Order: sequence, then C-alpha cells, then structure tokens
Amino acid sequence: MKDQLSWLRRRKRGIKEAKKREMPDGLWRKCEGCSEIIYHKELERNLWTCSKCNYHFRISAAQYRDVLTDDGSFVELLTGIESVDPLGFVDSKKYADRLVAAKKKTGHNSAVLTGSARVGGHLAMMAILDFAFLGGSMGSVMGEKIARLTRMAIEERVPLITLSSTGGARMQEGILSLMQMAKTSAMLAKLDDEGLLHVAIQAHPTTGGVTASFASLGDVIVAEPGALIGFAGPRVIQQTIKQDLPDGFQRAEFLLDHGMIDMVVHRKELKNAVVKVIDFFTDDRRGTAEDTLGQARKQGL
Repeated sequence: MKDQLSWLRRRKRGIKEAKKREMPDGLWRKCEGCSEIIYHKELERNLWTCSKCNYHFRISAAQYRDVLTDDGSFVELLTGIESVDPLGFVDSKKYADRLVAAKKKTGHNSAVLTGSARVGGHLAMMAILDFAFLGGSMGSVMGEKIARLTRMAIEERVPLITLSSTGGARMQEGILSLMQMAKTSAMLAKLDDEGLLHVAIQAHPTTGGVTASFASLGDVIVAEPGALIGFAGPRVIQQTIKQDLPDGFQRAEFLLDHGMIDMVVHRKELKNAVVKVIDFFTDDRRGTAEDTLGQARKQGL
C-alpha cells in the first residue's frame, strides 16, 4: 500500500519513473582470475589479459595469429585437408556432427591454423591450435598438417613456430590420433637434423598427447603466465599417487622453476620474445609468404 501511494504522489506531481537502461551484451567481461569487471575494448587493447591480476583469457587461433605476426603477412596453407570420421564414432553425439558444429563455430576446417608469415621481418612457418575446435584436440588432420608444414620449413630453411592450446589427442579417432604423436615428433627430428629452429609456445591449457609430442619438442619453449601444462591433469595425478600436490603444480611458473620450459612471457611481450629468439638463432630473411604459397600450390599442398 505504501509503495502504491508513493507512486500515486509522484504521478500527481508529474514525476516520471526513470526507465531502467539495459546494458548491451558483450560490452563487459568478468575476469576469471580476480572477478574484476573489464570493459571489452580495454580488454582487447590489453590483448585479452587482465590489467589487475594478469589473468590471460583464452583466445582464438586467428587472434593469436594477429598477436604474433607482422600486419598482413600471414598466408594460410594446407587449407584443403579436412577431418573425417574413420571409425564412425558415436558417444553422446556423432563425431561427424561434432565436426560440422566445430567448423561452423570456428570457421576453420580443423583444430590447427597453418601458414607462413613474417615475424619481426623473419619468414617463418606457423601452426596455431584453436581450443574452440573440439578442444584443440589432435586428430589425423592436425598431425598431417603439422608434418607437412615442418617439411615446408625444412625446404624453405626457415624457423617453425607452434602455439598449443589443447586437451590432447582426439579420442574420436582412436589409435589414428595417437599415431600423430609419432608422426609430428619424427618430422621435428628431421627439422633438428637440418639445424633449423622450432619455437614452441604453450598457452592455457596444453595437455595430453600434444604435450607429449610436438609442444614439448621446441628448441625454445615459451609459455604464457598461469598456463596449465602437463600430460594428465592434476586431479588424475593426485588420485593416482594418493598425495597432495605442490602449490601451482603444472602451471607455467612451476615448470619454469623446475627446468621444463625456458620462458614465461606475458602475451603483450610474446611477439617480441619470439623475434628475439629467432634473431639469436638466425638472421635469414629470404623469401616471402607469397613465394611459399606459390610453391605449396605447385606441390599440390
């Protein structure tokens, strides 16, 4: 009754009720690290990291491409290779349907974006995993694309840069997925025999069969702050050994302290760090991304 009278008095005085303003979706993001509410434009300017607690938001392969490469220099390669359903796998959903949904969601044919680009002026081959595509999992297509890209790096005598954000091997392809661990590792051994550089970047998370293969085979291994890196997850390990795990176990900083990786680098400094590594190991700036694309097309890649 009291509220109704108050409304009536305001109506008589000609006082209008203020309309509640709706906040458009997508303008703000809540930080998963400190719960700070961050304006989207500010987050984008900060390369999707929290300026308060340093939390690194997960971003797409295309966004990592823009972070790492010189403007307009990236040329996508090996686009014609697509995942299939060799086992007719079905769990709660058909694997074929999951592939269709992942392609629609990401705009890519697979969980890895491959191409050539300039990084600080250096021509390099680049493979960037996209967690949004079935958790960045490694199936037959990812293994094939990384193997072919490594071969192209050998032929062009340029560095290879890989960036991992993944849950590991793709269970829907069974043993065919696990075989990619050996395939990518064998090609990286050839790259090493040729004296060429592999810079492996590990973002959050980098786990499973990818960690057990190419993501850990860099000449220099760089990780983003707070990234979860390991083969099995900490909960599985804790349940297996029946012991409490150290604070920060399997996080990038813990691995750095124990000699498992070489650097932990903030995303805003990631490109500069990669450029310095390439500068240190090589000063070969021959060729262009367009030349590489032309050769790839001649070879039917």
